[in-house]
Amino acid sequence: QVQLVESGGGLVQPGGSLRLSCVASGSISSIGVMGWYRQAPGKQRTLVAFISDDDSTKYADSVKGRFTISRGSAKNKVDLQMNSLNPEDTAVYYCAADSFLELGPRGGATQYWGQGTQVTVSS
Repeated sequence: QVQLVESGGGLVQPGGSLRLSCVASGSISSIGVMGWYRQAPGKQRTLVAFISDDDSTKYADSVKGRFTISRGSAKNKVDLQMNSLNPEDTAVYYCAADSFLELGPRGGATQYWGQGTQVTVSS
């Protein structure tokens, strides 16, 4: 089993930045990929970004050039640096992990989840 704990959400003005962090514990040697999903009120959960064990990354088109995902040297911590935030980025952000090397677009088969952290972009 893997446990994921997120931190770093909050309220930020449009154009601002936030950094989310997620730390994994437990059977971390089984992790092949870590990443982030988000779910806005009334909308489906969608993939934001992931980073695989081989350090390859993937981003949703809506966040490319604004968000950066990175991983610590111990490979049990993943950060999401979010810049140029806009109100459409408002959502609950969930850290996710899986034994495979990719995360799916909706996360239906994703094995491990954090509890979620709220990000609100508003003036």
